Amino acid sequence: MARYKVILAYDGSGFFGSQTQAKPRTVQGEFEKALRKIGWNGRSVIMAGRTDTGVHATGQVAAFDLDWTHPLEKLFKALDANLPPDLAVRSLSPATADFHPRFDATSRQYRYRLFCDPTRDPLREKFLWRVFPPVDGDTLIHHAGIFCGTHDFAAFGSPTTPRGTTTRTVTEAEWKRMPDGEWQFEVRADAFLYRMARRLVFVQVSLAQGKVPLERVLTALERQESLPAGLAPARGLTLVEVTYGSHEKIIKTE
Repeated sequence: MARYKVILAYDGSGFFGSQTQAKPRTVQGEFEKALRKIGWNGRSVIMAGRTDTGVHATGQVAAFDLDWTHPLEKLFKALDANLPPDLAVRSLSPATADFHPRFDATSRQYRYRLFCDPTRDPLREKFLWRVFPPVDGDTLIHHAGIFCGTHDFAAFGSPTTPRGTTTRTVTEAEWKRMPDGEWQFEVRADAFLYRMARRLVFVQVSLAQGKVPLERVLTALERQESLPAGLAPARGLTLVEVTYGSHEKIIKTE
């Protein structure tokens, strides 16, 4: 029996989140179905974290134990052949027996995408949030950095466990304007509160539309005072990467 690490990519549009549920279609449920077709009989795979309904991923990490006697390449192909079109394995590596995708992670990176347009655009809106009135780009760019550092983000999300802390360390928060008018928000932290990434985007868009003053956002960050309720839509969010530091528990192969 060996442990394997996989990096998963998926279009979240057709999933009720990543974590297994009794009946709804989930990323974990579909991945476990594929594993069972190739002889896996474990209880559940381990995932780096959960993504909400409609959230996408290019870098979700999972681990599973399997008694596989064939080359690694054949395992990759077997998984690929049994996964649905909206879920794929991007990489596969042998891992040490104690590797845990969630507890060993040192950071997670999300990307949020939006565009400003008064007119609906069904194709772009599958993966981007259409925002109008338009945002002030200078406001987005100049103030994103206020979230960097260690803060109590209670006004920007909920703890992931009943008694969990709301303190997180954000190491990157940056907006970029793309050539086609798209805006992308890159945010990296040691961990995220429940719905924190979408809340951060919503608050910044409100700030850049002139709906919320900067002083109120700073007060919410410093003293956890409330802000107007709201979340950026899930469809604009992608889990890009989960990192494990310089001592990742992966078995090197030739």
